Amino acid sequence: MITISSEAIEEIFSKKIIPAAVCSSGETVIFETRDCYNNGVVDERFPLGDGEKEVENPITGPLFIQDAEIGDILKVEILDIRLRSWGVMRSSIDFGFFAGSYQEKKARIFQIEQGKIHFDEQVILELEPMIGVIGTAPQEKEIPTTTPDTHGGNMDCRKIIKGSTLYLSVNVTGALLSIGDLHGLMGDGEVFICGLEVGGEVEVRVTVVKDQWLPTPFLSTKGEVMTIQSAATLEEAGRMATKLMRRFLQQAGGYDDLQAGMLLSLVGQLAVCQVVNPLMTMRMEIPAEILYKRGYQLP
Repeated sequence: MITISSEAIEEIFSKKIIPAAVCSSGETVIFETRDCYNNGVVDERFPLGDGEKEVENPITGPLFIQDAEIGDILKVEILDIRLRSWGVMRSSIDFGFFAGSYQEKKARIFQIEQGKIHFDEQVILELEPMIGVIGTAPQEKEIPTTTPDTHGGNMDCRKIIKGSTLYLSVNVTGALLSIGDLHGLMGDGEVFICGLEVGGEVEVRVTVVKDQWLPTPFLSTKGEVMTIQSAATLEEAGRMATKLMRRFLQQAGGYDDLQAGMLLSLVGQLAVCQVVNPLMTMRMEIPAEILYKRGYQLP
């Protein structure tokens, strides 16, 4: 099995980066990841870390997948997410919904015990590990790992978990998949600008899908399917996600324009992923059973 070390980190998604590893379609690969603070915040007394240049949201990779060509879709099955034994959160002075509320950065370290953290003496929280940043290289521009877009990236969708399958666009030869920014736990919105930030390992199976259309980034998880879209405002991101899902229902389910719109208003769930990144992210979810009843199967 191929393992990509957390020494192979980057701060951008770009077709110019030399691949850290090469695999065939259908292979399983392990990505070792650092936390969003580059593993630098290890003591609550030193919230700025070790004093070295801070790497923002480091991603591990990229992975070159053979036979992946422009226009294909990359199917990424999340087989496992394994976390280290502790996580960290840190306040922000300038970003997020609480921008201006805090005068200095403060950090808190949480020990992870049997998949849980003690928030305080009364509140014990069970973890739900997820991937904050996952994406392929964009075709033209270079995109920072702090930013989501059509390539995926910093979507911070809490439903990208073990057992889910994410479909991403292939924009360059080899796709160039990278992963990072694991969270032990995060609520929709990520309103404090971080979740429980952790390093760890992500085990995935990558498969090239040809001659298919999906409203990527597209996720299948726990009986739901959803498109995840990012834009300058939540309204724009929500409109994009809703219209793409309507198009998908027409194509995959054989519904006409009116039926698809009605169905989304009846069973579609429009939800916020995050509100703290350079672009806002929303998802439109529908029950996968609707598609299966119409004879559609995901690739």
